[in-house]
Amino acid sequence: MPSPLAAVLLLALAACSDPPPPVTPTPPAPVVQTTPPEEKKAAAAEAPKPDPNAELAARVKRALEGEGKVQAAAIDVTAAEGKVTLWGTASTDGERARAAQVAGAVEGVKSVENRIAVVRGS
Repeated sequence: MPSPLAAVLLLALAACSDPPPPVTPTPPAPVVQTTPPEEKKAAAAEAPKPDPNAELAARVKRALEGEGKVQAAAIDVTAAEGKVTLWGTASTDGERARAAQVAGAVEGVKSVENRIAVVRGS
């Protein structure tokens, strides 16, 4: 039979030992969703298309800038379904008319609305 002193020492040792560290749950790994190749192709195919009105306005603006007889820096261009509107100023009636003529000759232009104001010295 073990001695009472040995039993007391055994209990004392058991009381002094460090408790096991608490178990902390690990968070679940994040779920990474991948896009199937078919959806990637569809998304790539649906890339934004250029605005045909903006393209037409840009072509008219380039034509005006290429024309040496028109001060294109003072003229803004807008377009809507083939209808081009010219805005801004010109120094003469002739320059105003030439701007409309150049704009009307650009491919895709159906009509020209000339809102260019003649301002002497502009």
